[in-house]
Amino acid sequence: MTTPLIDQETAVGPSSRDAVWMAELVEESVPQLLRSYESTGGLNNRDADNLPSTRAVGQICEDLLQILFPGFHDHDPVHNSSLDELTAARLTAIIKRLTDQVGKSVRMGNPNKPTGRTRPIIRKFSQSLPEVRALLRTDIEAAFEGDPATLHREEVILSYPFIEAIAIQRLAHRLFHCGAPVVPRMMTEWAHSRTGIDIHPGATIGPGFFIDHGTGVVIGETCRIGKRVKLYQGVTLGALSFAKDESGMLVKGTKRHPDVEDNVVIYAGATILGGDTVIGHDAVIGGNVWLIHSVPPGSKVYNQTPKPVIRPGYPIPDDYSI
Repeated sequence: MTTPLIDQETAVGPSSRDAVWMAELVEESVPQLLRSYESTGGLNNRDADNLPSTRAVGQICEDLLQILFPGFHDHDPVHNSSLDELTAARLTAIIKRLTDQVGKSVRMGNPNKPTGRTRPIIRKFSQSLPEVRALLRTDIEAAFEGDPATLHREEVILSYPFIEAIAIQRLAHRLFHCGAPVVPRMMTEWAHSRTGIDIHPGATIGPGFFIDHGTGVVIGETCRIGKRVKLYQGVTLGALSFAKDESGMLVKGTKRHPDVEDNVVIYAGATILGGDTVIGHDAVIGGNVWLIHSVPPGSKVYNQTPKPVIRPGYPIPDDYSI
């Protein structure tokens, strides 16, 4: 007798016994979940049409990258003869989706809130796209000039995660300052999940910015970064402490993150904290440095070189020196 390659029950789906068990489990669990929805507030929203969608915002980010870098994020070639028509179609789709998502963010917590300010936000954002492209050109040049491993500017756009992160952040920064709630943060978190680079949309970043390698970089909301600044992986520009009011609640909207002036280089693993901290222009901050105070222009800041202890795992010849 030949043994069948696929069990008959597996081939046709769950057995009747399994189906009954599943139905009983669902019948038992659904009332418990519904009670949880009633008792545990803040985790569910019955007016779900009042919430922006993470998937929709992610799709908007994908579409915006195509607008910023035509031909670099496309399956098919983009020809000059069709570029105007293609750009118009793409921008129309973006405006429609973004208007919907920003409108939902404006109504969060109040489905009946008027959304009259949505259109001015979208108009101002759309008009800022050429400015964002001009800034990104300086970022690409900074990467090309600052990394000996790259041979082509196209390579930077195609393969450097920081370009995706800074492109989305620069877009989200415009939307943030146009007054759109929530959606800018969703955009930068979309880029964060893809690149490992976490830049708040509120951070102000000058031209010629470059993050080499990128993974683990954190840049806080109230950071102000000047021109031609270069960071390496694992750099944190964060808050030192959080102000609280008399009731113990965090005070929001204060300056919490450092400023970095022009032509600064910050090497891997450095942590710079505090809203009063200023890294002066042309300074160099070494790897794994911890800073909670300002640094004068032109400074070189580094830790003392540690002295490693090497314990060999086998006998060392007499003529071998370390």
